[in-house]
Amino acid sequence: MGILPETYNHYYGALRFLYKRVLKLNWDEDEIPRMKRDRSLPTVLSRQEVNAILDATKNLKYKAIFAVMYSGGLRVSEATHLHYDDISRSNHSIHIRNTKNRIDRYTILADRTLDILTEYWFKCGKPRNILFPSQTTGEYLDISAVNQVLRRNSERAGLVKHVTSHAFRHSFASHLLEAGCDIKYIQALLGHLDPKSTEIYLHVSNKTLLGIKSPFDVQEDS
Repeated sequence: MGILPETYNHYYGALRFLYKRVLKLNWDEDEIPRMKRDRSLPTVLSRQEVNAILDATKNLKYKAIFAVMYSGGLRVSEATHLHYDDISRSNHSIHIRNTKNRIDRYTILADRTLDILTEYWFKCGKPRNILFPSQTTGEYLDISAVNQVLRRNSERAGLVKHVTSHAFRHSFASHLLEAGCDIKYIQALLGHLDPKSTEIYLHVSNKTLLGIKSPFDVQEDS
């Protein structure tokens, strides 16, 4: 079994630092290249599949978490670290702090998500600090627990594809693109610093195929 690209590149970076910074030796990146990672397309759920998962999720806390992730394109870590004050009912927005790129941002709060959040809040203790506290510790939920619940409810909903929490984020971006939203706005909502990170959705969205006619169907003028 070969070494994974991530592992190889981790060792690569350490050796490169040793040679160039410590030993002051030449390091030829053409002769010693990094290993290229496989770039698989992300899993995207249809709107029907998103609804099926939510309908199958009877635990209100997790149903609210899934709705928030799809509503605003949140990472699971961002959803589990939300606080009560991060939800703006008046502006229909979610304030995301301490993101992966350490840059705060705002994203969309859908009306349907607000309804689910309101039901969750009133029925599950009216949390005023951490929005989705662990029932046992009162601290932030463990991400692996969220993924386990999602996996069980995806199976209960009859989905055969491999679904992780990131699928909600991918679906959010792809569905916005299909609806005609400018990719620059999608980039901002997702918190991507590099536009290339957002451009992958051009490859998974049906919008990229709409209106494009196959040359096989184009008849030359006689």
